[in-house]
Amino acid sequence: MKQGIFEITSTRRLAPGTFEMNLAGDTSAITAPGQFVNIRLDGFFLRRPISVCDWSDGQLAIQYKVVGRGTRAMSELPVGAKLDLLTGLGNGYSLDGCGERPLLIGGGAGVPPMVALARALIPGGAKPTAVLGFNRADEIFDLDRFSALGVPVVLCTADGSRGVKGFVTDGMKAAGAYTYTYACGPEPMLRAVYEASGTDGQFSFEERMGCGFGACMGCSCQTKYGSKRICKDGPVLRKEEIVW
Repeated sequence: MKQGIFEITSTRRLAPGTFEMNLAGDTSAITAPGQFVNIRLDGFFLRRPISVCDWSDGQLAIQYKVVGRGTRAMSELPVGAKLDLLTGLGNGYSLDGCGERPLLIGGGAGVPPMVALARALIPGGAKPTAVLGFNRADEIFDLDRFSALGVPVVLCTADGSRGVKGFVTDGMKAAGAYTYTYACGPEPMLRAVYEASGTDGQFSFEERMGCGFGACMGCSCQTKYGSKRICKDGPVLRKEEIVW
């Protein structure tokens, strides 16, 4: 974990209520896709944990949905504003043992971490396919990022307005054979993917957090190997350790 000051270099609206923010700062503590940052906002007591969408040396991209006063305040910050971030939080996804054709499954706000994961997998020879789920067509984002990486996408919308009609589990059927499962999204989606997947995998969980780095124990959950803190021992759990 590292604390640093980041400057907003650009911000854009991706879909109704969904925004991308690009920042410049020290990204050296970010070491794995699936990690998150914790952002301090003036006027708010708790920091806001946001998944890392993508990063490079000195550059960070985050994507988030406006769900309350804090994220609304974030969406209104101007280019040039400076933010206090804790970076390198969480364990992130492991790339080991995923085989040649891993399936990357993201639902809504769980889509952004799949971008960094795809970028990390490709140099090792993996050929990932992404299954992305949204409620309706106007909520879709990040197709351009996957296209730039050459990653095929199976798109799903719950109302059938674009792509496969249904949920990501329907998209899994359309994706063909795969060797491993990576997933990020709301818990009902993760459980459905868990039950539908015939392979090993890793699942990134959301949980309300206090500190974001393991001190307050507020985001503890039970696994088959005992209690774990989602912010520090997670947010990524392996399929074999999950207790529903």
